[in-house]
This record gives sequence, structure tokens and C-alpha cells, in this order.
Amino acid sequence: MTQGSLPGRVLRQLGRGAKPEPLHVVLPSAQAEAMAEGPLPLSGKAAERAAASSLRVAVVVPPFRRGSGGHATIANLLRGLEASGHETTVWLLDDEGRHAGQSSAETEALFKEFFGMLRGAVRSGFDGWHGADVVVATGWQTVAKVLRLPGAAARAYLVQDHEPEFYPTSAERNWAAWTYRQGLHCIAASPWLAELLSTQYGAAATYFDLGVDHERYRPVDVARREDLVVFYARAVTPRRAVPLGLMALQELHRRRPGVEIALFGEARPLAAPFPHRMLGVLEADGLARVYSEATVGLVLSLTNPSLIPQEMLACGLPCVDLASESMLATYGANGPATLAPQHPVALCEAIERLLDDRQHRTQLAADGLRWAAARTWPTSAAQVADGLRAALRAAARS
Repeated sequence: MTQGSLPGRVLRQLGRGAKPEPLHVVLPSAQAEAMAEGPLPLSGKAAERAAASSLRVAVVVPPFRRGSGGHATIANLLRGLEASGHETTVWLLDDEGRHAGQSSAETEALFKEFFGMLRGAVRSGFDGWHGADVVVATGWQTVAKVLRLPGAAARAYLVQDHEPEFYPTSAERNWAAWTYRQGLHCIAASPWLAELLSTQYGAAATYFDLGVDHERYRPVDVARREDLVVFYARAVTPRRAVPLGLMALQELHRRRPGVEIALFGEARPLAAPFPHRMLGVLEADGLARVYSEATVGLVLSLTNPSLIPQEMLACGLPCVDLASESMLATYGANGPATLAPQHPVALCEAIERLLDDRQHRTQLAADGLRWAAARTWPTSAAQVADGLRAALRAAARS
């Protein structure tokens, strides 16, 4: 290696005292403070506010990006609460610095562009914090901050997944588990998740069912193909088990090279060991068209169910997912979604059976449309409102 090569120059610079850039470790806001000092006292107005027809609800959210399903769910629930007369605000907690340099107005515009309009404001940071009837944490990173916000009659925790499973053995895994033991009333995104929070952590928990936007997710007037499989390949989300899905589709291509495979959910091109079409991150209208054209959908849910399978069902698309505890609790062993073992060959064979049996696909499509019809965001928001009042009643008793 010559003295003029890049490694050689770096070594000489280090020898002259040059310092590497420091590694930035994300520390959750108020985590140490909350663990040392506990929550701030509540306002004492819980009993009074529990009986009010309209609640002031402040929701604290982590950083967001386009296509974030968790933030989309929050926005759908807030629209439902607002339609029922409740007042909402969103407060962004950005420990990662993802939104650094944005004004509150810019953050609000992006949030509403990505996830739809809200009547309430979206604030970046906590300047102007004004308290609330119920302040709601929405991810483990937000819980410590919620515990230390003043002027709340009650606190609640909108739990969309079992977040310790997002991490290997780590401080983050331990902190995520810690949040479920802090006495916040949990409003969980499935009966399975509510039961897990209750039995594993001793948390008080109610649940809501994930909704479907039926104005957007409905059958589109396009020809349904016989040879197109679409896979939700969001590789940045490990719980979507993308490597397992790619292995299953590799086997499917080996057996049936004439079947077209399309991947969606990832902004960047995804390398796969078979020919495929990359659809990227699609808006709802584009997804509805894909779901109305495809033959079979593939979505893998290792923890709580995703929104994607029920949106596929709402468009008449039979889908395959994993036979996990959460999915069995949501759809049943013989429900509208086809559930298969966590094995690439088993998943491949489940897809093949659907490709081969048009009559069974037609029946599943009809079953899925009926099942999805009962899932609406106004119903989900009403369940969340019940959870918010449960949090107020619990605070009044404490």
C-alpha cells in the first residue's frame, strides 16, 4: 500500500491528532428523570373530566416518515375522536433529530400531508404545552416524557405493538418493557396485545380493532389477474420478516416461473433472488388498484397484525400471513386470511393452493369483504375514547 493511498492518509491524520466524529447515541427524553423521580402528579381533575362529553386529548408521537403505518393509525383515530367532538393536539418528540431545523408549521404541514388532515394542531417540541384531560404516549420512546408532563388529568398509552420485540438484548429492549409497568392505562391495537400486556406486565388494558378506510380500500374496477402475487416487502421493519418472504417467493418462482411477483412497501429497490417488479411506497389509491388486480397477497406479521392484510381483504384480495398467536386470535384458523407456518416452503405452498383454486379464492374474497366491512375507523375511535375514559376513571380512583 502506498503512502498516498486513502488508508495511509487517514492513518497519518490520526497520527497528527485528528479525531473521528463522535458516535451519537439516542437517549430518550426524560428517561433518567422519570426513572429516578417517577411521574409528576396528576391535576386532580380526573373525576370531573371523566363525565365531560368532550375531552382534550394530547398525543405525543415519535419521529415520522412517509408511509409510517403507526402514525397513519394515530391520525385515523384522531380524526374519529375529532368527529365525535373531542379536541386533539399532536406533540412531536424528536430525540433522533430527524426533524431538526423544521419549524412547527413545517412539521405540521408534513404530518398532515403524509397522514391526512386534522383539526387539531401538530406541534414540534413542547413549547406552549398546555396540559390535557388525557395525555397519550404512542411509542415506548414517548412514555418517560409523558410521565413528566404537567397539567394532565390522566395518562394513557396507545400500544400498537409489543415493542420490546423490536430489539435484541439491549437498553432499548429493557426500556420498552419498563414502559408497560408505569401505571398508564394501555389502549392496545388488538385483543391479543391487550391480553399480553395484562398477563405479562400486569398493565390495565383495553383494546381497539384496527380500522379500514373504506373510501380508499375497496375493489377497483380492474381485471383480476390469475398470475400475480404481491408481497409487502418493507425490509426496514424486521417484524415483517422480509427474508422469510423472499425465500418463500424464491421457491414459488422455482416451481412456477410464469407467476409474476411484485414487491411493495420499500422506497429503495430491493435485491431479490428472482425476477420481480418493484412498486415502491404507494399511496392508498395505488395500493387499492394493486390489491384489486393481484391474485394473492403476502404479508408477514411476527408480532401484532398489520393494517395491510385487512386492507387487502377490503379490496377482495385473498392473502397469506403467518399462523402466529396474534394472527390466529385476529382471523381464526379458518378465517378470511390464509395462515401458514413460519417456513418458506409452507408459505410457498399456501400461495400455490390459492393460485390453483379459483373457487376457493372467490369464496375467501367474499369472506374477506364481509369481515373488513365491520372494521371502520369511527368504530376504532369509539373504542379508543372508551379507553381514554377508563384512564380518567382509574386516575380518579388513585
